[in-house]
Amino acid sequence: MTDRPIGPIVEGWSPASADMALTATRQYCRIAPLEMGHVPALFAAFDADDGTMWDYMPNGPFATEGDLAAWAETAVTSTDPLFHTIMGAGGVPLGFASYLRISPSDGVIEVGFIAMSPALQRTRAATEAMYLMMRHAFERGYRRYEWKCNALNAPSMRAAKRLGFTFEGIFRQATIVKGRNRDTAWYSILDHEWPGQKARFEAWLNPENFTPEGQQIRSLAEL
Repeated sequence: MTDRPIGPIVEGWSPASADMALTATRQYCRIAPLEMGHVPALFAAFDADDGTMWDYMPNGPFATEGDLAAWAETAVTSTDPLFHTIMGAGGVPLGFASYLRISPSDGVIEVGFIAMSPALQRTRAATEAMYLMMRHAFERGYRRYEWKCNALNAPSMRAAKRLGFTFEGIFRQATIVKGRNRDTAWYSILDHEWPGQKARFEAWLNPENFTPEGQQIRSLAEL
């Protein structure tokens, strides 16, 4: 025995699943692994943006559909990041997100490379997509689900808080993105927090939480 604090034993631990490809359809959205066939619709959706959605992203903006296709040719074969297309209820691609920094042995996984077109931003489909990806990770045995963003990216930091992530701090001068310094804000949700978070998402996504005009009755933050 030792009187030094060395951390508790993780009882019954076995590595999480390395197979994280997700195909899911729910009320408001569909998620599936990124395919080259998604490129035309994604480009059309992204073309409605003024370019600012790419300010903090390591990729984009894409001036032409060919530029997006050239990026996607690599992205569709990548396993980490593992890219997924987010589609509206009608099956039209409107954005993408990925799992990355996937560590089954530690039970740690991150969601990132999130690009949501104007048609997807601030919609039930966007929240539902984040919920589905989070649920999939915990159901596959992960014990820590991470969100990281540029510490100057106020909308992303607000989104992390709204989605239930806990702020853990800022890594200063963490990376260089598009030639610019990036201080990175770290957030997480842990497995023991997931049941409560799941209930909160389910309550918010319930159709009874919205008026006939589509306005939410109780906010996700309130729940």
